[in-house]
Amino acid sequence: MTTTLLPAVQNGLQSYLMSIRHLPVLSAEEEYMLANRFKNHGDLSAAKKLISSHLRLAAKIAFSYRFYGLPLEDLVSEANIGLMQAVKRFEPDKGNRLSTYAIWWIKASINEFILKSWSLVKMGTIAAQKKLFYNLHKIKARLGLYGDSSLDEESIKEISKDLNVSEQDVSAMDMRLNGDVSLNTPVFDDGYAERQDLLTDNTNIEEDLADRQENDVRLQLLAQAMNKLNEREKLIIKARRLSENPDTLDDLGERLGISRERVRQIENRAMEKITQYIQNKQ
Repeated sequence: MTTTLLPAVQNGLQSYLMSIRHLPVLSAEEEYMLANRFKNHGDLSAAKKLISSHLRLAAKIAFSYRFYGLPLEDLVSEANIGLMQAVKRFEPDKGNRLSTYAIWWIKASINEFILKSWSLVKMGTIAAQKKLFYNLHKIKARLGLYGDSSLDEESIKEISKDLNVSEQDVSAMDMRLNGDVSLNTPVFDDGYAERQDLLTDNTNIEEDLADRQENDVRLQLLAQAMNKLNEREKLIIKARRLSENPDTLDDLGERLGISRERVRQIENRAMEKITQYIQNKQ
């Protein structure tokens, strides 16, 4: 199954959302019939109808990740890829609706994309980051912390111990998942104090120096790995993974005169080269 089954996000996110707004929702009977046609006979037109009817669901889930610092167009695209995987693996005879099954695949696709984007120069800590990413909200709920409630020092220590990760990683991931919060935000209703007034400096100079040295090594490895890429791969990686305001697949495709899917393929291939090079050097 290819992405040609999906409407492209080519004219901007707003145009795409308008284009899927009035796509029909399938009844349970229609969904079952189409799923069987695709599963048993490889009918791609049936698969396209199944996908189209769930594009709004994919977009809705993608928007719930909008505070993660990545382009919404890319999140929607990743959600659609997860949806395609769900349709491909859906078993209609098990009695579940496709939407229930697809939610897991959509979230998994987005989560993987976010983790890859965050972990470019932290190859050695991907497993720990994944553990934090998938479990932090659950643990916070268990501790009675909901929404964007920040973790206190005791909670950070408890989570660090539970997940066998550093307290610094717990704190950093919590900030990422909660989004950026202004240091000038009042802590109390009367405006008596701001968040920046409550910050303390717990810097350990030796640890700070070690962290800087480790970061320098990572950056050197990344620079060496980048030199193994061709010019087009370098351009795409810099624009997509090393920029504060990443370009979308559509923007790069238009600039390079290739399709958005081709940009994605080149990006994935380049990332595999970088990952392999860094892993071989560690």
